[in-house]
Amino acid sequence: MTLTLLLDLDDTLLQNDMETFLPAYLQVLSKHLAEKISPDHLVKQLLRATQIMLSNDRPDRTLKEIFDQTFYPAVGIDQAQVFDEIEEFYQRRFNELQGLTRPMPGAVELVQEALRRNYDLILATNPLFPLLANLHRLKWAGLEDAIPRFRLIASYETFHFAKPNPAFFMELLARSGWREQGVAMVGNDLEMDIIPAKKVGIPTFLVAANPDQANTIGGKLSDVLAWVDRTPQEEILPNYSSVEAILATLKSTPAALPYLCKKLPHRHWNMRFQEREWCQTEILCHLRDVELEVNLPRLRKVLETPNPFLAGIDTDRWAEQRNYREQNGEQALREFIQARLELIAILQELPPKAWGQKVRHAIFGPTTLQELVGIIAAHDRIHIRQIVQNQSQYPEHPEN
Repeated sequence: MTLTLLLDLDDTLLQNDMETFLPAYLQVLSKHLAEKISPDHLVKQLLRATQIMLSNDRPDRTLKEIFDQTFYPAVGIDQAQVFDEIEEFYQRRFNELQGLTRPMPGAVELVQEALRRNYDLILATNPLFPLLANLHRLKWAGLEDAIPRFRLIASYETFHFAKPNPAFFMELLARSGWREQGVAMVGNDLEMDIIPAKKVGIPTFLVAANPDQANTIGGKLSDVLAWVDRTPQEEILPNYSSVEAILATLKSTPAALPYLCKKLPHRHWNMRFQEREWCQTEILCHLRDVELEVNLPRLRKVLETPNPFLAGIDTDRWAEQRNYREQNGEQALREFIQARLELIAILQELPPKAWGQKVRHAIFGPTTLQELVGIIAAHDRIHIRQIVQNQSQYPEHPEN
């Protein structure tokens, strides 16, 4: 079975009690920056900015952007004034905290065996630290050699959502290209790891001494792969049909697309690497026009008309009719994101019963608003896969 393992870090791969670690981290950081910012003021504003960052639900603003826009004005200092000191802190001083942690028994063995099986590994740590801090903690866990083989490591520089927001889990999967295979979330925290992952249809494994008390599958870290082996393949495939999963997917697309698109040099955005496959700009123009001319008008019609009829629209022809290859891909991406934010805003205001509203579709027949919006989410996944596949054909792609 091919599998994507989403692995939590603290108290899953690394023994690290945050009730001990966090105060020590704040003490070392505030001491390091004491000449620029009063320690008491720094701690107060850092905790405040972190809470605001945790609550972010905007797919067009990274967690770092939220933090920076909150923290630096509050402490009355420009980020550039402390940039070198913060870089030095994470390069050198952060390692002083290693003594508060210990490698987790079974973590190295789990990761090594998962890699031997060619599983995709994603570090699904709460992205509240910079990437460098997360790399340090992976080293503390004894996983330094495995770092290059993680498909993705969550961090606050490029992620938009934090646990327990269900969109965090979908952003992980979107950023990894929505690979069509089994998925499992492995973590130690019921509220932060297990419940939100279950909400979006991801199978879960709770690392705990008594998982049965939480009414969920789990056990020791050494039990994870045995659970995978004995679980029928259909039970470890994700199910993205819930309202929570659909909304989280819709949010993950504008969050992940800028990151994914930047992997291809801009000069190649309008280049087809296979004759019959769209280039990156064509995909983005397609997503934008479908959002503006199909998805949003249909949603408004469903909300304004009882049991409406929705005609089928052949949008694939637009690529040639509208000459997408000659358009500006970056502009199309920006316009898609703005349209998607409008769609999300409408959907988030709906009462639960509205998702069951009846719809008649020319192709899908009698359906509901939930199924209709689920089709939009599935459409997102198809074209993100297409973008990733398109980039894999790029002659200078690292894997070629």
